[in-house]
Amino acid sequence: MLTERSESSENNTHPLLDKILFGHQPTPELFAILLVYAVQGILGISRLAVSFFLKDELALSPAEVAAMMGIAALPWTIKPLFGFMSDGLPIFGYRRRPYLILSGLVGVAAWVSLATIVHTAAAATFAIVITSLSVAVGDVIVDSLIVERARDESLADSGSIQSLCWGAAAVGGLLTAYSSGLLLEQFSTRTVFAITAVFPLLVSAAAFLISEEPVTASDTDGKAVVKDQIQQLWQALKQKAIWMPTLFLFLWQCTPTAESAFFYFSTNELGFTPEFLGRVRLVTSLGSLFGVWLFQRFLKTIPFRQIFLGMTLFSAFVGMTTILLVTHTNRTLGIDDHWFALGDSLILTIAGQLTFIPVLILAARLCPPGIEATLFAMLMSVLNLSSLVSKEGGAILTHLLGVTDTNFDRMWLLVVITNVGSVLPLVFINLLPNEDPQLAAATAMSIPPASVIEHPQTGIVGGQSFLPNMSPELLEVKSEK
Repeated sequence: MLTERSESSENNTHPLLDKILFGHQPTPELFAILLVYAVQGILGISRLAVSFFLKDELALSPAEVAAMMGIAALPWTIKPLFGFMSDGLPIFGYRRRPYLILSGLVGVAAWVSLATIVHTAAAATFAIVITSLSVAVGDVIVDSLIVERARDESLADSGSIQSLCWGAAAVGGLLTAYSSGLLLEQFSTRTVFAITAVFPLLVSAAAFLISEEPVTASDTDGKAVVKDQIQQLWQALKQKAIWMPTLFLFLWQCTPTAESAFFYFSTNELGFTPEFLGRVRLVTSLGSLFGVWLFQRFLKTIPFRQIFLGMTLFSAFVGMTTILLVTHTNRTLGIDDHWFALGDSLILTIAGQLTFIPVLILAARLCPPGIEATLFAMLMSVLNLSSLVSKEGGAILTHLLGVTDTNFDRMWLLVVITNVGSVLPLVFINLLPNEDPQLAAATAMSIPPASVIEHPQTGIVGGQSFLPNMSPELLEVKSEK
C-alpha cells in the first residue's frame, strides 16, 4: 500500500510544482534540506550589521576585518571531521537529527552573545567563528541526502539538485536582503544580531522532518566506519582524475580578494548608507536567483572548461570596471556612484553564480560511488581552505598597499591586482576534465556504477553520505575583485 501511495503521489505531482522543484518529489525531507539552505540565505540579514559592527564599534581596519573573515572560514575547512563525528558518534542512537538540532542551538547562542556580551575584537572573532561552525555542521547533516540524489542524475540533468538548493538559499537571501540595511537605519547592530538569533531555530526544527532510522547494534562500530572511509579517501585522492581538478579549483579560488577594502571604500569614501547597501543586496540576491535559473535553463550541458574559462574572463573584465568607481572616473562620465555600483554588482553576481554552480556539480561528479560522502566533504574543505587563503591574501595585500579606512589612494591598484590574479589560474585549466568526471573517477577507482553500490552496513544505494556545501556568507564569488 505504501508503494502504491508513493507512486500515486508521484503521478499526481502538480506540473507547476514539478517545474519549481526541477522534477524532484516534494517530500518532507526535501523541504527540510531546502529550509536549511533558505536559512543560510536569511542569515544574510546580519551581514551588513557584522560589517558595520567591526568597522564602527570595534574600529577595526580593512586588513583586520579581512583577516578576521578568513579566520571565520576555519570551520568550513574541517567539515569532514563533522561528517566523521556524525557517522561514528551517534547521539541517542541517531546520526543526523541530534547534530542538526545542536547546530541550530549553537547558532542561537552565538548570535545572542554578539547581541549582548561581545565587546572586543577577540570575543567577536570567537563568536563569529561559532556562527560559522553552526552553519557548517548543519550543512554536513542535511546535505547527507543530496549526493545520493545527484549521483543518480544523468549528465544532461546534472546540477538540478544543486540548483534547487542554491535557489532556496537565494530566495532566503532575497527575503531579507533589503531589510538587512533598513534595519540598521532603525536599530543598532546588536538589535539586528538579536533578531538573527531567531532563525537558527528553524534549522533545529528541520531536524524533525528528516527521515532517519535509529542505529542498530550492528551499526555502532563508528571507528571501523571512519577508518574505512579514510582508507578509501586516500585511494581516491591518489587518482589523477580526482586530484588534478581539485588542484585547479583550489588555485582558482585562492587568489586575493578586495572585498573588505571595498566595503570601507563604499561607506567611508562614497558615503553609501546601510539602506542603500541593503538595496544592493536585494538586487544581487535577485541576480543570484536569476543566475541559478539561467544555468539550469541554458548552460548545464556546457563542458566545465568552457564555463570556467568564459565566466572567469568575463568576471575579470567586468571587475576591472570598478577602477572607474574607485578613481571617480564614473562621475566624469556622468554616471552616479550609486547606479554604477548597483549595475556592477548585479552583473558580477550573475556571472559568479554561473561559475559557482559548476563547481558544486564538478565536485559531486568527481566522487566515485561508495565514498562520495567523505570525498565530497574533502573537496569542499579544500575549496573552503582556498577561500581562507583568498581572504588572508587580500588582508596582506590591503595592508601592503596602505589601504586603510581613510586612505584609498592605491585602491585602484588593489582592484587591478586582484582582477589580474583571478585569471592566472586559467593557465592550468587543462587540469579540468574534458569528459564526464564521474565516469573518469569511477574508471580510475574500478568501482561499479552507483546504481549497484550499497553501503556495507546501511544498504543505502550510493553509500552513507553527507554533502558539505559552501556557505553563501563565507565562500562567496569574489565580486569585488
